[in-house]
Amino acid sequence: MRSSPGTQVWLAVVALTSLVLALVPTGVEEYFLHRNSSNLHQLAHHPVRALLGSAFWIEDPADIVLYAVLFELLHAPVERWLGTAKWLFTVAAAHITATLVSQQAVLAAIRLHDVPRGMAHVVDIGVSYGLAASAGILAYRLARPWRRFHLVGVIALFAVPLVTDRTYTDLGHAIALAVGLACYPLTRGKPVAHEQRPGAH
Repeated sequence: MRSSPGTQVWLAVVALTSLVLALVPTGVEEYFLHRNSSNLHQLAHHPVRALLGSAFWIEDPADIVLYAVLFELLHAPVERWLGTAKWLFTVAAAHITATLVSQQAVLAAIRLHDVPRGMAHVVDIGVSYGLAASAGILAYRLARPWRRFHLVGVIALFAVPLVTDRTYTDLGHAIALAVGLACYPLTRGKPVAHEQRPGAH
């Protein structure tokens, strides 16, 4: 845990906000979620708070155990490998880019009357864009052929929902993954996992 302080602090804050949501009345819960959402309304009026705050809340507090596992499997190894600064740059760039592009898509759809205007106020929070970015850049930590398997798996994981469900969140996940993959220059000079020799255990 000491080798991935950023991951642990982020997870601790998400756990704390999840505890708050679990304890407060429903009306207060909705207030917190909407206030910290990165939807069009919040981005227009409070852009910094919307982009920053949305990364520290999840809608269902019961999912905190799942996210804790994902943080340790994805964020922690990347932070140990790249260092806290490069890891933080990667996940922040992915979170901001995915949020802004997906919300621009919502705005375009509203203007074209493809979706109701109420979409400007929907709850848009969560840590999944950062996780998608870590999943992407983690591929460069793996030796062949595991890198290829990892890439096929994560691309399928985010591309299939984008094609079948076509939600704005699915678009954001795909963008965040692409940002993680595009951060390859940050991995130069970093060690790659050794390839396992035939017969080795």
